Amino acid sequence: MFSITRKWQLIVVLSLFVLYSCKTDTVIPVATTSEPDTIVYTIKKGEHDTKSPLTLRTVSTLKFEATFNASAVYQTIEKVNQADINKLYGISDCNTDHHSNSARYGWRWYNNHLEIHAYTYLNKVRKSELVGVVELNKPYSYEIQLLDNKYVFKLNDKTVELPRHCTGKGESYQLYPYFGGDEVAPHDITIAIKELESR
Repeated sequence: MFSITRKWQLIVVLSLFVLYSCKTDTVIPVATTSEPDTIVYTIKKGEHDTKSPLTLRTVSTLKFEATFNASAVYQTIEKVNQADINKLYGISDCNTDHHSNSARYGWRWYNNHLEIHAYTYLNKVRKSELVGVVELNKPYSYEIQLLDNKYVFKLNDKTVELPRHCTGKGESYQLYPYFGGDEVAPHDITIAIKELESR
C-alpha cells in the first residue's frame, strides 16, 4: 500500500510523462504594438525651457500629437512681446546648432487664439509662417517632413513649405518646448506631446 507522499510522487511523474509525450504545436508569438507614451512637458514660471535632456536624432519625418491646455493662455509684460513665437517641438538640422539650421513648430497666444507657426532657421536666417489656429484641450496631429532643400509642415489638413539648407535625413538634436522670445514664462505652462511614426 502506497503512502500518501509516495502516491503524490507517482501522480506527478505520470502527469509529467503525459505532458511531455503529447505532440505540441509550435507557438509563434503575435507581435503587439504598444501605444506611444504621452509626455507632459512643463515650462516652469520664470523659465524659458523644460530642462529636457540632449537627445540626438536622425529622421526624415517627425510626426507627433500635441495638446495645449489653459496654461497656454498668457499676457506678456511688454505688449510688443505678445507677437513673439514660442517653440513647440522639432529638430536641429544639417549637423549644426538650431540657430543655424532647424525646423520646428512655434506657437503663441495672439488675438485670443492659439496660433501654430512653421518656424525654421535657414543658414542662420529665421523664417516663420502661420499654419493655423488650434483649440485648447484638443489633440492635433503635427508633421515635419525633411525633404531635399525644403521642409513640409502639416497640421491636420493644412500644409506649409519652407526652404531647407541641406539634403537627406535630418541629423542633429531634438528641440523641446520653449517659451520666448524675450520674456520668460509668466506661469507654469504644460504641453502634452505624443510622438508618432517618426522615421
